[in-house]
Order: sequence, then structure tokens, then C-alpha cells
Amino acid sequence: MKRLKKEILLKFGKRIQLLRKGKGFSQESLAYEIGVHRTYMGFIERGERNLTLLNIEKLSHALDITLSDLFNF
Repeated sequence: MKRLKKEILLKFGKRIQLLRKGKGFSQESLAYEIGVHRTYMGFIERGERNLTLLNIEKLSHALDITLSDLFNF
């Protein structure tokens, strides 16, 4: 089960990184938009943090995509 949890965190992190770069955000600027520390963005993109639903929603708004598109791996 732990392996599956890590796998989805890695996929989600890569998806966030791809979308962030596509929108022209730096990690720092996206972190500012959603109200987290810049190092936290790196943790997210490397699959080292399990985000809350509230932060996932903030990411979708900041990246201007739907929640379902955010999970379109």
C-alpha cells in the first residue's frame, strides 16, 4: 500500500510541475499564489508531501484548471 501512495504522490507532483512550467510560474511564485512556503512546492513536485484538499483546490485555481484536469495524469 505504501508503494501505491508514493506512486500517486510522484505522479501528482510531476503533473503540478508540468502545469506550473506551462503557465510560466516559478516554484516560488506558485507557492505565493497558494499561500505556502516556496520549499513546500519542491516537496510537492518531488512527491514528498501529501496535500490537503484545500491546497489542491488552491492549486487548481492558481493554475486555472479544473480539479479533474489536475489529476489527468
